[in-house]
Parts: sequence; C-alpha cells; structure tokens
Amino acid sequence: MNDILDKLSKSKFRSSFHLKGKDILYIKEKGIDTIRNHAYDFIKKRLAPKYIPNDGKQTPMHGHPVFISEHATATCCRDCLYKWHHIEKNKELTNEEIDYIVNIIMLWIEKEMHK
Repeated sequence: MNDILDKLSKSKFRSSFHLKGKDILYIKEKGIDTIRNHAYDFIKKRLAPKYIPNDGKQTPMHGHPVFISEHATATCCRDCLYKWHHIEKNKELTNEEIDYIVNIIMLWIEKEMHK
C-alpha cells in the first residue's frame, strides 16, 4: 500500500489533497475507529455496488476526512479505482476489495495526522 501511496503522491491532482485543521479535529473528537467505520459505510454504499448511477460524482470534495482521503487515494469512483488500483468496474466489490480500499484510505489519513 505504501507503493501506491507513493505513486499517488507524484500526481499533481492527488497530492493536492490534505486534511485541514477542522478535519484533524473531527478525527480526534470521533476517534480513528469511528472514522474507519464511516469509511466502510461510505464505500459499501457509494462504491461497492455493481451499478452506481452517479459514478464519478458520488464523492464530495469536502465535508468529511474520508471524502478527502478518497480523492487523495483515487478511491473516489470506479474509474479511479480501475486506473490506479486495477479493480474492475461493472461488478460488485468483494469484501477483500472493500477492506483494501478502507485500509488505504485509513493509511493516508494516519499519515496526514502525523505531518
């Protein structure tokens, strides 16, 4: 996972995303386990289904630390998942793929928290 984060950090667009003070405060208030639960919930609802009617537009650019991380880690839509992570489109995500996505989101968040 560190390898893909390194590749993503070389992308001008992906590397432009960072947690802001309010995001860090929110994570500290809620706790990292709650943020991980939010990530699972968002991914299962917005990214895991086989058919996503608004794919490419389902992840806001702000409003929750997970959303920021999804854009930074290219886990925001099925096109980005395919391009960067080679996860096929037009199929329901497996539990292993969901775990991978959440783990990379959380790794990015944890790295951001320690900057």
